[in-house]
Amino acid sequence: MSATYRSGCPINLSLEVFGDRWSLIILRDMMFGGRRHFRELLTRSEEGISSNILADRLKSLQEAGMITKADDPTHKQKAVYSLTEKAIALVPIFAHLGAWGRRYMPVSEELSIRAQLLEEGGPAMWDQFMAELREAHLGVPARREGPTVGERLQAAYEAVCARRAARR
Repeated sequence: MSATYRSGCPINLSLEVFGDRWSLIILRDMMFGGRRHFRELLTRSEEGISSNILADRLKSLQEAGMITKADDPTHKQKAVYSLTEKAIALVPIFAHLGAWGRRYMPVSEELSIRAQLLEEGGPAMWDQFMAELREAHLGVPARREGPTVGERLQAAYEAVCARRAARR
């Protein structure tokens, strides 16, 4: 990432780091989809990112300090990507983007259920989810009380998908 910015405006500076479509999709998939390997990010996203764009955005996100890359201890030819605190701090932004999208765009039920739960759960849920992401990506232990936010979001998504499949 270039050290030269267009302006000192905080909105502009933020957009220069994560303001393109693919960077946000990658961060979303890492946060909410648990995807941490190149192949998972490439093949398990509905939006269909190309491998060269994915490689470029991963490199840009690393340079911006949003993610880190390390060798995967379980597979010598794989790398594992982790969110940094800078990226984890975007959870409230993603919650607000999801709420806006649910309100103003033609969303599908299964792809908007996580946004709905985050909107309804508010800041307390966001804080807990960020603690869970810190544990998974940074190794910082999180306090546990029942199912995690991540597990609840995934269960809600799977329930909506199952209901939809049953209707077919």
